[in-house]
Amino acid sequence: MTWRAALRRRPAAAAVALMLAGCAATVAPPPASTVQIPAAWRTAVEGQSSAPVAQQWWQSFGDPALTALIDKALQSNGDLRVARARVAQYRALIGVAEANQKPNVSVDSAPTRTRQLAYNGVPYVTNVYQAEFQASYEIDAWGRLAALTDAATATYQAEQANSDAVALSIAATVASGYLNLRGLDAQLALTEATLKLREESAKLAKRQFDVGYSSRLEWLQAQAEYQTTAEQVPQLKRQIFEQENALSILTGGNPGPVARGAELADLQPPPVPEGLPSELLRRRPDIARAEYNLIAINANLKATRDQLLPSFKLTAVGGVQNLKWHDFLNAPTALWHLTGAVAAPVFDGGRVQSQTDSVAAQRDQTIYAYESAVRAAFSETENGLGAIVRLREQAIQNDARRATAAETLRIAHNRYRNGYASYLEELDAQRTLYSADVGRLQLKTRILVASVDLYRVLGGGWTRP
Repeated sequence: MTWRAALRRRPAAAAVALMLAGCAATVAPPPASTVQIPAAWRTAVEGQSSAPVAQQWWQSFGDPALTALIDKALQSNGDLRVARARVAQYRALIGVAEANQKPNVSVDSAPTRTRQLAYNGVPYVTNVYQAEFQASYEIDAWGRLAALTDAATATYQAEQANSDAVALSIAATVASGYLNLRGLDAQLALTEATLKLREESAKLAKRQFDVGYSSRLEWLQAQAEYQTTAEQVPQLKRQIFEQENALSILTGGNPGPVARGAELADLQPPPVPEGLPSELLRRRPDIARAEYNLIAINANLKATRDQLLPSFKLTAVGGVQNLKWHDFLNAPTALWHLTGAVAAPVFDGGRVQSQTDSVAAQRDQTIYAYESAVRAAFSETENGLGAIVRLREQAIQNDARRATAAETLRIAHNRYRNGYASYLEELDAQRTLYSADVGRLQLKTRILVASVDLYRVLGGGWTRP
């Protein structure tokens, strides 16, 4: 029969228990929730996939080099290793909390030799040989110890969710860094190819100036275009160098080169997954972390509140003792005692109530933090969907701009070749087409990176353990 069942059978005991329960500290009610979950997202994306987000979503890009980088980062990244070590720490703390709910048994032996005075003033020496064991157990009548264990468990779950959030962030950062690197590689290739054309144009303008076919202005303008393009090459190489070093650090290595896979032109963004705002609350590890933190603080609040209630502890001590070593080994005297202790605070100067108020304020802070995490998740997802749509629209305009620039260059080249226009017109058309080509590469990179960010804000296929 449990103690609760016993109370139900004994009304007087039940009345005493209820009276004691009323001695617990007063807890202020939590604030009302202000989170409103939207029914749908503001932005609709064409071609959304009904398939759920895969946990290894980065494989959707079809680049083995990207997959290898992320796998290495998930194994060796320093921040992630720290987060996983914290998970192990808080897993061990659950055992510490659970141990308080179990009996505590100890054994000690204390041989003692004493020289003291007798009643007549004559000193004498005595030996005492003893060994004993102690067993104690606190009856968790009010669930305070169980609440502390629940708090430790929820804190561990929060750290596990935090570790998963760090892993998701690392994977997304590596993917974005790699895609930006491939974008810089493509820009460098375009710039180096354009530089060769600029060099040929500058040589042609010099020859025409030497024979008097064109002015010195046209030659200098062509030379300036060559120098402007040449200036961009070391700038792009510096950015590539720094991006490689950043990726190497993220994967847990030293600064160094990074292996490449698919070209930027061959990389395609994965389909945009479907989903409702209400489903996002179950998909994101950072929201789960905030929820587990709230569970933990509520359990701590219960344990703090119940400190004013009486505690019940059972203690059993048993052992053997004798004044002579031979008798201690062969015929010791057995000693024991049993104790049932009830302890309750009478006056603590308001300490427990103040502690309870402090933990209640922490609970309110945790509620606000949870609501902020939910709103941030909604905002990030809306921004991610909006970025995909607007970047696609921008890419369409860029395609039209490039087609116009290419046609303009064709006409300017024909006019210059037939003597109807100066070389400056063709140089200007070349500059416009180069700008459109750079814009196309940058947009392609931004769309790929936006897809990574969208998968991140959607939780990256995370599920609760």
